[in-house]
Amino acid sequence: MTTLDGSTTPIAAPLRLANPDAFTWQARCDAVIVGFGAAGACAALEAAAGGCKVIVAERFEGGGASIKSGGVVYAGGGTPYQAEAGYHDTPQAMADYLRQEVGDVVSETTLQSFCARSRDMLGWLEGLGAGFSAAMPPRKTSYPAQPYYLYYSGNEAVPAYARFAEPAPRGHRTKGRGMSGRALYGVLQRAVQGSANVSVLRHTAARRLITDASGAVIGVELWQVPPGRLQRRHARLARWAEQVHNMAPALADALRARLLRLELRHARPYAVRADAVVLASGGFIFNPQMVAQHASKYRSNWRLGATGCDGSGIRLGLSAGGEARHLERVSAWRFINPPFDWARGCVVDAHGARIGNEEVYGATLGHAMCEHHGGRAWLILNRKLARAALRECLSGKLWAFQAVPAALLMLAGSHRASSVDTLADRLGLPRAALQATLAAYSAAARGERPDPAGKSSAMCAPLDEGPWLAIDISAHSRVFPCSSITLGGLRVNEACGQVLSATGAPVTGLYAVGRTAVGLASNHYVSGLSLADSIWSGRNAGRHIAACQLAQPSEAVPA
Repeated sequence: MTTLDGSTTPIAAPLRLANPDAFTWQARCDAVIVGFGAAGACAALEAAAGGCKVIVAERFEGGGASIKSGGVVYAGGGTPYQAEAGYHDTPQAMADYLRQEVGDVVSETTLQSFCARSRDMLGWLEGLGAGFSAAMPPRKTSYPAQPYYLYYSGNEAVPAYARFAEPAPRGHRTKGRGMSGRALYGVLQRAVQGSANVSVLRHTAARRLITDASGAVIGVELWQVPPGRLQRRHARLARWAEQVHNMAPALADALRARLLRLELRHARPYAVRADAVVLASGGFIFNPQMVAQHASKYRSNWRLGATGCDGSGIRLGLSAGGEARHLERVSAWRFINPPFDWARGCVVDAHGARIGNEEVYGATLGHAMCEHHGGRAWLILNRKLARAALRECLSGKLWAFQAVPAALLMLAGSHRASSVDTLADRLGLPRAALQATLAAYSAAARGERPDPAGKSSAMCAPLDEGPWLAIDISAHSRVFPCSSITLGGLRVNEACGQVLSATGAPVTGLYAVGRTAVGLASNHYVSGLSLADSIWSGRNAGRHIAACQLAQPSEAVPA
C-alpha cells in the first residue's frame, strides 16, 4: 500500500472476498459514512432516521471544510427570510439563475428538484437547531459582517445574469458568533451524536473498500489510531496543521506528513461489513499530484479546505470501478468587494486588457483570471477610490480577513504613478493598451457609452484623474491569497448518490456525496451552493439507503 505523496491517505485496491461470511469483521452495520463533514453528517442523519445502524468514520475530529466555511446555505424559491426582507422569489426564478452557474453538470430535473425543495432544506436545518435571519447588509459584499445574515451571495444582481431571472438574495448565513461554518456544523454534529443509531469513529481513515466476488461493495477497511496518548497526539498535530496553514503552509504540510507517518506506524485495521458505504471525505485540493494532473493552472493558488481534502474518497471510488468527472473544475476566489470601491475600479491582465466585469462574484472573476488570463491581474484605482476603500477598511465594519489584506496592499503593497504611462512601465504593461483600456472604462463610467463588460453604471467610476494605484491581485499573491477548492468528483446517480461506472451502471453498495461527487457546485461556485449541495446530496443518499429496506439490519459495534 503506497501513498500518492507524503501527506495523503494511502488507498489500496479493493479486497475481494470469495466468502465474506468467513472473513473476520470487527463490526457490522447498515451503512458506513466515510467523512464527518456536513455531507457525511446529513447522510448519517437521514439513514439513521430511517432505522439504519450507521458508523461514521472520521480521520480527524470532524468538520472537514464545512466547519471552516462561512456557514452559508444557498436557498430560495420563497424562504421565510426572503419574504420578511421584502423579496419575492420562486423556485423557477431560482432555477433560471442557477442554470447559468450550474451549466450541464447536473440534469434539469435535478436542478428543478433542488430549487423546489430548498425551502424545506432550511426548515429541516432549523428543526435540528440552526438559525437564520432576514437581516441584509446595506450593499453587496462577499461575506456579510455581523449582524447580517441574508445577502446576494452570487451573481444574481449582475445585469448579464439578472436578464434571465429576477434577482433575489439567496445566501442564508447561519446565525452564530464569528464565521458561521462552526455554528452550522455544530448543529449537525450534535444531531449525529445524539442519535442512538449512529456510532462515530474518530481518528479513523478509510484505506480500502471490500467487495464480494461480483465486485459489489460490502464493506470498508478502516484504520484507526489507538485511543489514548496516540489519538491525543494525532489530534494535536491535525489541529496545529490547520491553525498554521494560512501563515506557514510549508510548516502545515510538514505537520501533515507527520500525521500520516503516525497513522502508518500506529493505526490498526478495523474492517466493517455494511450494505452501503458513503464516501463523504471532500475534494482533493490538498493532493498536489491530483491538482497537477487534473488542474495544473491552479497549482500556485491558495489551498482552501481541510487536511482531509486529499482526494481519498475519489480514489476509493475509482478503485471500485467508479468514474470521475470534471476534475479540472476548480473555484478560484478573487474577491474585490469589500472594500466596495475596489469593485468600482478596473482589473487588467498582463497585456493591459480588461479581464471583465469587476462587479461579478469573486469566483467568477477568479475563474476568468486563472483560466483565460494566465492567473495574472492588477486592480487599477485612482486616489479617490483608494481613499474611500481605505476608510472602509479602517471603519471596523469589515471582517479582519477582508480589511487587513486590502489595507496592507493599499498602504504598502501597490504601485503608484502620476501618469498612466508611468504606471504601465512600472507594471511591465504596454502603454497604449493600458491607456486604451482605462479610456474606454472611463468613457462608460461617464455614461458616454455602455460598459463593454456589462458593468452596472452604479459600480463604475471614471479613472481620468490620477494619481493612479495598481494592486497585484494575481493568483500567486501571498499577501492577498487567491483561495481555491476543487469542484469535480465521482459521477453519481443524482437522485440518490450511487456511484456510477464508465458504462453508467451503479457500483453496487457505493455512494458519494458533497465534494467527493459531481453535484450542483461542480461547474461554477457561488457562496452557499457547495454547503447546500452537501446537505442536499447527503440527505438524498441517506434516505435512499434507508428506503432500500435492508434485509438483515445489524447492530453497529463501536470502537
